[in-house]
Amino acid sequence: FFSNGFDLDWAKASPGDRPQLMGSAFLRVAAALASLPVPTVAAVTGHAAAAGFFLVLAHDYLLMRADRGFLYMSEVDRGLPISAGVMALARAKIRPRARRDALLRGDKMTAAAAAERGIVDGVYGSAGETVEAALRLGEELAARNWDGPTYAAVRVAAFPELRLVLRKGEDEEERAAALKSKL
Repeated sequence: FFSNGFDLDWAKASPGDRPQLMGSAFLRVAAALASLPVPTVAAVTGHAAAAGFFLVLAHDYLLMRADRGFLYMSEVDRGLPISAGVMALARAKIRPRARRDALLRGDKMTAAAAAERGIVDGVYGSAGETVEAALRLGEELAARNWDGPTYAAVRVAAFPELRLVLRKGEDEEERAAALKSKL
């Protein structure tokens, strides 16, 4: 697995705000990835479902193994709403038709299907090949020695929907600080 998203059974097992806190923490992670001053590469070596799929989308480049795993937005199948901040990732990174099928049909996409839909940038034969390709791409991008703040600004300009992710991440950071102060 790359990530199957949240452990909903664990979240429901405890009274209180655990599911909300998990969502809040996830938005902060997505916002942090989306604002990094360097290129990010996800090596998807297994299933990426629900929040795991959204975590993949927070990266600049997505490489996936062909022999195992799928991308799957399970929210429609599980009866779960998607927050505005997380939906902004889908709008930023997935073309409209592919987004419709992923969100409203709950399509489970293999690496080949995800590449055909423009979601992943490269498909590799195995987990090892995927990781090796991700490392090569990361090294190639790092060798460009781009100015970090400029890179981060260009990312947000290229994907303006990321502004909502960043705003929601900031809002959630403030909310988490307020909750922490009450503990």
